[in-house]
Amino acid sequence: MSEDLQAVIRGGLGMSENGEVKGSYYRTEVIAQLFGVSVRRIQQLTQEGVIKTTKVLDDGRSVRRYDLVPTIQSYIQYLSEKAYGKAGRSEKEMELREKEMELREKKMEADAMLKESQSELHRIKTEIAAGRYISIEEVKMDYSKFFVVFKKFAMALPSRIIGMISGALEPAESRRVEKEIADEINRLLGAFVIAGIVGPEDAKEEKKRGTKKKKDPDTKV
Repeated sequence: MSEDLQAVIRGGLGMSENGEVKGSYYRTEVIAQLFGVSVRRIQQLTQEGVIKTTKVLDDGRSVRRYDLVPTIQSYIQYLSEKAYGKAGRSEKEMELREKEMELREKKMEADAMLKESQSELHRIKTEIAAGRYISIEEVKMDYSKFFVVFKKFAMALPSRIIGMISGALEPAESRRVEKEIADEINRLLGAFVIAGIVGPEDAKEEKKRGTKKKKDPDTKV
């Protein structure tokens, strides 16, 4: 700020008895020099309503001047709002860009998952066509056939075992042992069937319940 301008401002500032600044009015040229802008810019700010003039008497003439303190306050507020407004817009733009990038990333992930699913589906269809999968009905039928053959083989074991050791046992003892072996095979075959139908864990529960009933034959169901 030039010394002449400082002198003009000091001369125009009046002080009340309690130290408050009284109204001090200045021409457009002084305000322009104070703000560091052109006279035209001060006129534009006035037209836009940023700063205001006040009617005052100057040598008996009615003229419009700028009250210094309110003018400075209005201009500072204008600059602050302008600066924060730009910052606010920049933050919103950044938020929108971040959301847009996030949506693009999610879309890319979804596209990748879709392509992977389509590839897996194509692979399964190809393997089915090549005969690498069989139907559940075929599995059940094969299981039934296997169990029939296995049961015949298992039920023939008691007599074959007794035939191998019959010379070492009495006839009555041989029949008892053969019956015990047959009973045990029947029990194991029953557990085998249950496990095939309901699963291993449920088969264990069935076995426990069967054991409990044997220990307590008088239990009523």
